[in-house]
Amino acid sequence: MIAWTIYITFVGAVVLLFLPRAFARWIALATTTAGFVTSLLAFFQTIDVETFKTIVRIPWVPMLGMEYHLAVDGISLTMALVTGLVAVTAVLFSWDVEHRQNEFFFWLLLVVAGSYGVFLSADLFLLFLFYELVIVPKYFLIAIWGSTNKEYGAMKLTLYSFFGGALVFIGILAIYVTAGSLDLNQLAQFQFSPQLQSWAFPVLFIGFGVLAGVWPLHTWAPTGHVAAPTAGSMLLAGIVMKLGAYGGLRVAMNLFPQGFQLWSKWIAVLAVIGIVYAAAVALRQSDLKFVIGYSSVSHMGFVLLGLATASALGVSGAVLQMFSHGVIAALLFAVAGRMLYRRTHTRELDTLSVMNLSRALPFAAFTFVIASAASMGIPGFSGFVAEITILIGAWKAFPIAVWITGAGMVLVAAFTLRALQQSFFGESSATTPVGSAALSGDAKSSSASPTLITSSAERSIHPPEVAPITLSEKWGACLLMLATLAVGIYPKVLLDRIQPAVEAMRFLK
Repeated sequence: MIAWTIYITFVGAVVLLFLPRAFARWIALATTTAGFVTSLLAFFQTIDVETFKTIVRIPWVPMLGMEYHLAVDGISLTMALVTGLVAVTAVLFSWDVEHRQNEFFFWLLLVVAGSYGVFLSADLFLLFLFYELVIVPKYFLIAIWGSTNKEYGAMKLTLYSFFGGALVFIGILAIYVTAGSLDLNQLAQFQFSPQLQSWAFPVLFIGFGVLAGVWPLHTWAPTGHVAAPTAGSMLLAGIVMKLGAYGGLRVAMNLFPQGFQLWSKWIAVLAVIGIVYAAAVALRQSDLKFVIGYSSVSHMGFVLLGLATASALGVSGAVLQMFSHGVIAALLFAVAGRMLYRRTHTRELDTLSVMNLSRALPFAAFTFVIASAASMGIPGFSGFVAEITILIGAWKAFPIAVWITGAGMVLVAAFTLRALQQSFFGESSATTPVGSAALSGDAKSSSASPTLITSSAERSIHPPEVAPITLSEKWGACLLMLATLAVGIYPKVLLDRIQPAVEAMRFLK
């Protein structure tokens, strides 16, 4: 059943190219909703979540052993679920896109379809094909519909992605030449030599880690997030960064357990540096999207730390963090890029602080408070249960790392509260109207800041007062807030599917 998420999304993308522009947003919404409902039904109906169970297997290139082979377990079910959720909300937050509307939603659906494909692939070459398929639409979404330095951001993201993909391809070639198979289930039983694992594991893991934002190969992420349109930022942070972490777990760690044991301490070191460094840099940013972009890198560091623990609890926490961060980051970017930037034409915190937006946009302020609380790991939200699970799992393996990570969490709280206070609860200016504050609040930032360049996909007439939050924005925000609250209050619904699948993986045996 869940295989239909791929087919439905690809068909929806193709249909968009032939139907009139007036139907584009509705086709995109219907397609992503169908994919989300399918993944949701499969998530609750699938009983056997321990083994990576085959659901589709068709010969593709028999001479090379390539097959169209899809499989599912508790991990892939969880990742498909967050993909569907973020995809639906990305469409809702792009509801008034006017510039080349059909093409915009076409590229958006290709990113979603490729992501579904990665999470469900059980053939290494098929996984790599879907993985690379995501790169092209990412480039066009940013280069055509982006805003700040969009050509630079799109090219940097693409080059980094291709660099990571090249490393992954080298690792896949080494696997195929050695084992003579591309089937992930068969390869999980194959005994690779320790010599091969010692060099092939870091090549594969770093290749996937580029897309996961691993330090120091993370610099594409903040730049790409800032340059992307709102939906592009939501997809990048909510789904695409998870492809790298998933590939590192499913392929590198599961096929090369000895190599993983050899390099796990270095993964933990990179994770801790990423958490603390990105949080410290975020604290110094003046652009709200840059703050959230570096926040994403910091939170993905928790995923890497959970993977490095090599324990069922820590790795389960890492997968839970992938789901949690996907939801929270999408919500943060939706507020920054859509609710604020579209109405004020600025993301500069100093400029926003004089607008008194908590009164002008109360729903946006409420949404950002919820998203900030979840991002800081306040109990009751998904961020708390994911991070505490990772830290408990890491305590036995890397106690010093947990202490250092604690400092990073303080920095996370600091930059999040700073962004929240300046965006919505700053002191208002009595002489500056709400609608014109972006232009007259700070002459220096108005003339020099690139954030005043509006996206062609999100440009609107600058009104004397900010426009109210639309119904589509409210629906999208409520879906994401409900998801982080539901998982925060009752994480068992995800952990009951994630943990058995993690415990069945080879590197724990």
